[in-house]
Amino acid sequence: MYNEIFSIGKITIHGYGLMIGIGFLAAVLIGMYRAKKKDMSQEAILDIAIFGILFGFLGGKILYVIVEWKRFMEDPWSVLGSSGFVVYGGIIIGVLAGYIYTKIKKISFIKYFDLVMPEIAIAQGFGRIGCFLAGCCYGRETECFLGVEFPAGSLAPSGVKLLPTQLFMSAGDFLIAIALILYARKNKVDGNIGAGYLILYGVGRFVIEFFRNDARGAVGALSTSQFISIFIVAAGIALFVWNTLRARKAVKADATVKEESKDE
Repeated sequence: MYNEIFSIGKITIHGYGLMIGIGFLAAVLIGMYRAKKKDMSQEAILDIAIFGILFGFLGGKILYVIVEWKRFMEDPWSVLGSSGFVVYGGIIIGVLAGYIYTKIKKISFIKYFDLVMPEIAIAQGFGRIGCFLAGCCYGRETECFLGVEFPAGSLAPSGVKLLPTQLFMSAGDFLIAIALILYARKNKVDGNIGAGYLILYGVGRFVIEFFRNDARGAVGALSTSQFISIFIVAAGIALFVWNTLRARKAVKADATVKEESKDE
């Protein structure tokens, strides 16, 4: 909505960058707090967060280049120098960076995957507020009371009321984070928190895309993000089922060992 928050001399603080920074800080602090309660490494959380955001931005830009390939071939800098990113690229490469880190440090990827994903949703929630301030990722024209008219100079069209899909996504991200953190208190199956994120975010992203109206690429009748969401949700469901079955087998095996010990 208003991307230029304030200026100090020649330095201007932009809402989008500020919200990204706040989201990153909030995610790290909450992640470190939860890691301490679970007797997990706080240092690992900080490292994963730093590598995640660095490679996440890289992945987001790479996927944006792929989506805007035709424009990239015509004028590379118009794509590379823009503020455009595709979130799914950031998530995929960011998770891959986390996986590599855990393998190098010889710690459990799946446990840290579970711990980190709610914080990822928190960071995304703040990031989407930044999108609202910048005017990107805007929604369709509307006459309903939810409509927002963006000022001239923002990335969204001015002079018309648009659905604030950025705020819808932000609210959804925060709700996902809350749901996963609450679920984590009762869940005893490693990997199910991460799987839950993939399912909830994928479904939410698929639905919200119907209400967006910014240029973001397409695969047939679906937007690029909707197309990717199908695979993200499928992967989340498969991971959830696999984790649950594996946990049940482990419980049965443990019960069998105990029974055999009693017989002896």
